[in-house]
Amino acid sequence: MIRVGVFGATGYAGVELVKLLTRHRHVEIIFATSQTFAGKRLNDLYPAAHPVTLIEPDSADLSQIDVAFLCLPHATAAPTAVKVLAAGARVIDLSADFRINDVATYEKWYGVTHPAPELLDEAVYGLTEIARHKLPNARLVATPGCYPTSMLLGSRPLLEAGVVTGTIISDSKSGVSGAGRKPSMTTHFVEIGNNLVPYKIGQAHRHLPETQQVMKWFDPNAPELIFSPHLIPIPRGLLSTLYVPISADSVTVRKLYDEMYADEPLVDVLPDGQIATIAHAANTNKCVISVQVVGNLAIVVSVIDNLGKGAAGQALQNMNVVFGCSETEGLQ
Repeated sequence: MIRVGVFGATGYAGVELVKLLTRHRHVEIIFATSQTFAGKRLNDLYPAAHPVTLIEPDSADLSQIDVAFLCLPHATAAPTAVKVLAAGARVIDLSADFRINDVATYEKWYGVTHPAPELLDEAVYGLTEIARHKLPNARLVATPGCYPTSMLLGSRPLLEAGVVTGTIISDSKSGVSGAGRKPSMTTHFVEIGNNLVPYKIGQAHRHLPETQQVMKWFDPNAPELIFSPHLIPIPRGLLSTLYVPISADSVTVRKLYDEMYADEPLVDVLPDGQIATIAHAANTNKCVISVQVVGNLAIVVSVIDNLGKGAAGQALQNMNVVFGCSETEGLQ
């Protein structure tokens, strides 16, 4: 059995993760932590949740686990990662602390001094479809952000083929759970209900440098990305429509996507004539992609569940590869 600890189990990603872990045939949850709700059971807060008793983070016995999932805010996760690694367990981090490999870029976009820059070179960026060769026995995995996951999987075939000829524009829309559990004016029901809210447009969203970093891994000459995120009044789901100037025809583009994702258990490319919608991926760990070509423009729709493939589901998918389990265990 894989002995698991979950830090930050009462946020939306944490609750989703605990749900998935309880389905996993090879996992035992040793502890789940909460700074605010220690002493309560998780199902006291979420009636349908697993009845695990929550403990203070400082009470967690790290010697009893094989891996810790960190469902914590940025700058809080990294110090916890240091402690877990020192205790001999592995870390799968759902925060942004180890996603960006340049310290100065992280500190600029997140406004804090990086708590553990010495670990950046070791961290594996856990977009599972590109990281499988690095994940087995990895000590530290950085689970990608939700928006980057959709944009990167959606654009990867075109970038790796070198057929992108100009600026990529991503019009991305996320359910409100992507903003986290902590309430704010912008996520209040009265503000978001019956509304559609652009936010942090104009190259201001923190997921931009993460996405651009990985696009450069796909193609060192990758062009600029214009990223415009929006909140939509649904609980979960994320859809990115990518507008990509290309030098390839529709037959070539279709072949690129079909061949790249043919053997991917959790990426589906829809047939010609079908368009991906949030309903294709909600409550799953799948990325569902549709693509069409209009003249010299590819229009790619890439859909995930922001709590699934965009957070908890991808974290568990990474754990499966780290420990040699079936990649879809607990996810289907």
